[in-house]
Amino acid sequence: MFKHVLPALALCFLSLPAWSQTGIPSTPHAAAVEEAEPVPQTVLVTGSRPGPGLWKVSKGENVMWVFGTYAPLPPNMEWRSRNVEKVIANSQEYLKPPASSAGVGVMGGLGALPFLIGFKKNPDGAELKDVLLPDVYARWLPLKQQYFGNDDDIARERPIFVAEQLSQRAMKAAGLGGRSYDVRKTIEKLVDKHKIKTTSSLHRVDIKDPAKTLREFKKSPMDDAACLVQTMARLDTNIEVMRARANAWAVGELDEIRKLDFSDRDACYDAVNASSLAKNQPELKDMKIMAEEKWIANAEKALATNTSTFAVVEIRDILDPKGIIATLQAKGYTVESPK
Repeated sequence: MFKHVLPALALCFLSLPAWSQTGIPSTPHAAAVEEAEPVPQTVLVTGSRPGPGLWKVSKGENVMWVFGTYAPLPPNMEWRSRNVEKVIANSQEYLKPPASSAGVGVMGGLGALPFLIGFKKNPDGAELKDVLLPDVYARWLPLKQQYFGNDDDIARERPIFVAEQLSQRAMKAAGLGGRSYDVRKTIEKLVDKHKIKTTSSLHRVDIKDPAKTLREFKKSPMDDAACLVQTMARLDTNIEVMRARANAWAVGELDEIRKLDFSDRDACYDAVNASSLAKNQPELKDMKIMAEEKWIANAEKALATNTSTFAVVEIRDILDPKGIIATLQAKGYTVESPK
């Protein structure tokens, strides 16, 4: 278990509620949540779908073809693109997407074992009713019944962990259980089939003194009530937006895909960045940046070496005006969108 718990805490920086948006105050007692207007349900596509086309990055004669993944996706949708298969077969190298990992050594993990129990719970036995304003707590109760039923243990967890579970359960209930990694697995089978060189851009951070880190995290409060407030406020609207975007990705509707929001900073991220975890090991905040820098260096090397390179990244990293593809464009590479 210890192999997963501390990395999970560190990766809060990367795996906060999937529909994080700006606009809700980052305070432990944010204003009451407004009722969202009902939105029409989008019917999710199923069957075999190609996804978006390939972005072309080039300088001179050498080309890197970039495929953008998206999540969540309909679980009953199968990805299949003959064009991607052809490009992979004709490429000399495959670049995995930028990724971050936080780990602990065996001895450090063993030392942390006594502190694993209750790591998700609020300090001093506090419950959600103690950290949320009464009107916000009243908004939470029907959601708790809808998505958690008689699981009363959820009431003792920190709001940030409740928000993550709420978002995951709500997406699954809406038919959005598919992951971008499912598409990547299919792609990587094709890469293995054609025996293409694979390059990883993984950036790893080792947790310093994991026992102390976990012990301090358990007893330290977090300014994370606004994270749950924000997640509840965006629940219905953002799920419907995700359904529409999942469809857009599946059929390659680029204009709709471009409406993706690239706002990373919000109440949930603010809570993690102000936590004891970030204060004790600041380099955890830079995991994503370091992985992206490694990917950009690998991409430039591949473009200088290979006639054709195939890469997979999240589609938000392709469209983000400050993302990794925009960085390559700023360095003088030509970037062309799918036709």
